[in-house]
Order: sequence, then structure tokens, then C-alpha cells
Amino acid sequence: MPSLVLTTNVKIADSKEFSLEFSKLGAQVLGKPEKYISVQYTHNESLTFAGTFDPAALLVITSLDNISPEKNEKYSEAFFNFFQEKLGVSGDRAYITFYDPGRAYLGHQGTTFASIFGK
Repeated sequence: MPSLVLTTNVKIADSKEFSLEFSKLGAQVLGKPEKYISVQYTHNESLTFAGTFDPAALLVITSLDNISPEKNEKYSEAFFNFFQEKLGVSGDRAYITFYDPGRAYLGHQGTTFASIFGK
């Protein structure tokens, strides 16, 4: 169920194409089927980082059961490489927040993942 919420001050010419590419990358990097990946891209021209409007990004990854210090290192590397290549955002101009709310705190299909998959 990973959700990838990207906010950047970099305007993308074709945000739908970018979002689909980001979805595929998210599935590959996080090791989840793409049918469970959700992507939100938001262009925010007023986003600053280190006191400038140079290219910057904020990514929040919400995912169940696969967020850990060891895995987050691998995830960071892949997503920061993508930011550099696709957005021109260098590694010192972005943050990634990793969040696992727990199965009981994430709803889907009129219930929670705790009910769907067990606690």
C-alpha cells in the first residue's frame, strides 16, 4: 500500500507521465506490486530549502511492514538518484520522511489493514 507524496518546486512539463514513471520506480524500489502504489505529485513554487528557491523536494513515504533503518538507506539512494536525474534536485536539497503507521491506523476498502491482513 505504499503512498508516495512528492512536493517539489520543480515544474514538470507532463506531470501525469512523471507520476506514472514515479509509480513504477516506487513499486520497484519498495518491492511492492504497482497496483498498491499511490503517487501524488505537487508543484509548489514557494517551496524553499536552505533559504533558496533552487530545485528542492520533499517526499513522504507511507508504507506498511517494509520501513526499517536498513531498507530506508537503500530506498533513499534510489529516490535521491531519481530526483537528481528527473528533477535536477541534488541530494542536499531534499528530505524523505519514512512512515509506517501500523496496520490498525490505515484504512482501505471500508476497514483497516489490521482487519484485512491481521494484526
